[in-house]
Amino acid sequence: MSRHGIPTAAYREFSAAELAEGIGYLQQHSLPVVLKADGLAAGKGVIICQSPIEAVAEFELMLQGNKFGEAGSKVVVEEFLTGIELSVFVLTDGKHFLTLPEAKDYKRVGEGDTGPNTGGMGAVSPVPFADVVFMKKVTDRIIIPTVKGLEAEGIDYRGFIFIGVIKVGEDPFVIEYNCRMGDPETEVVLPRLKNDLVELFLAVRDQTLDEQQIVADDRIACTVMAVSGGYPGAYEKGLPITGLDQPPARSGSIVFHAGTRADGDAILTNGGRVLCVTSFAETVYEAVDDSREVLEKIYYEGIYYRRDIGYEFL
Repeated sequence: MSRHGIPTAAYREFSAAELAEGIGYLQQHSLPVVLKADGLAAGKGVIICQSPIEAVAEFELMLQGNKFGEAGSKVVVEEFLTGIELSVFVLTDGKHFLTLPEAKDYKRVGEGDTGPNTGGMGAVSPVPFADVVFMKKVTDRIIIPTVKGLEAEGIDYRGFIFIGVIKVGEDPFVIEYNCRMGDPETEVVLPRLKNDLVELFLAVRDQTLDEQQIVADDRIACTVMAVSGGYPGAYEKGLPITGLDQPPARSGSIVFHAGTRADGDAILTNGGRVLCVTSFAETVYEAVDDSREVLEKIYYEGIYYRRDIGYEFL
């Protein structure tokens, strides 16, 4: 991002050998300050600190206390950006790209975006504030420099680029990249996609993506994730799930399995995020309502889901 002028938060990275230097840097850093484990941490390796004391304590826990294991052997200290987030999905063949429908996910376990971070409690697509003007800025300032930058550096990248974007004022900044689609955003993006996905993938292989065009359902898609009791902390597995054989809600809701497993004819819970329900409607309120209607008939011990996904648009 630095090399190709792509807007993102200012940052520095520290290892355990640079602990003292990192502590000094944190003590004079503006607040809040973001600490990130520089490795895979199951979507939970980010801590937002509100005071220098908290920041130094968490920094030491990550580098010396093995809080995130090997993922925390290096820690990124990053400027906190204030704004509203969305996920942008690009499919590229290495030379051309197509932008898929955008989405907004909800990571906090509690309603009103409270409580611990999770891998995602639900998502909405399209995103009401991502208008044509804003998305043109995303394309010009982020997507084009990203695709051109990969090519310029000799990286033959073909496939999905997930770009976590934050809208600060009227401007987009990159929070993260992923080499995949996102969960639970995929469960609202792909159901809206009217294209033949295989045709798109063949065009990626043949580098003819410029001959394709994305066609998306105009309706709003909303997915609500049902999780195990106690998630994202300790939770039980192997609990029987009932209500999966009900008829779909009025919009033809889709149930996606995530942390489940089959045991004979029974379906059991097998993870923190167990399943999610995607529904379509003309408004966010109706789509959320349809997903809730389906979830109210599904049961396993300790089932929990947020009833306010898309709350700021309701």
